[in-house]
Amino acid sequence: MSVWRKLVTAVKGGATEAAQSVVDSQAIRILEQEIRDAKDELRKSDHARTQILAKCKLAQQKVDNLQSSIEQYEAHARKAVDSDRQLALDCAQKVSDLRAEQDGEQKYLDQFKLSEKQLATNISQAKSNLKRLEQQVDMVKATESVQKAQVAVSSRHLGANSKMKTATESLSRIQEKQNLRNAELQAAEELASEESSDDLSKRLAEAGIAGGTTSADDELSRILGK
Repeated sequence: MSVWRKLVTAVKGGATEAAQSVVDSQAIRILEQEIRDAKDELRKSDHARTQILAKCKLAQQKVDNLQSSIEQYEAHARKAVDSDRQLALDCAQKVSDLRAEQDGEQKYLDQFKLSEKQLATNISQAKSNLKRLEQQVDMVKATESVQKAQVAVSSRHLGANSKMKTATESLSRIQEKQNLRNAELQAAEELASEESSDDLSKRLAEAGIAGGTTSADDELSRILGK
């Protein structure tokens, strides 16, 4: 692969990563907006369910009231059957009409109950799904924040290690220079000391006090003395 193709590939890769980063960032914002919209819809659903429950309650009261009226006219029919058969028949007809009305109200009540039950199930499921989605979004955002912090800390740590390494190398160079300078100073002192010692020995020999070359007579006298 030529250098130019490698460069183009690298640029494309960088552009793709940047585009994906933008898309991911937008995705989080979109999800957060969807969550807010879903919560608003759920509030509306809860209100609708409340209205259905109120209608259920009213329908149940009407069914119960009709049942009371039915029982009342049944009692009237039983009482009137011996004294006034027509009155008893009228009461029976009233009971029949009330039962028909009650059956209609019971159907409405059953429909309301079924709708409320289905709505309650759907709302509960939607709330569970929304809660899981909200937790996932929160976890993604928290993980992103932690990873950004870790990257920052790692970058600072690497930078600190690099600076520490540079400082340590500089210190080593300084120590080497100091050691070399100390060695040079010691060598100079030793040379100066040797020169001073040689000069003193020379002066003593010239004065005939010490040093110098031993004569043959002196050496023979020493031997014979033994």
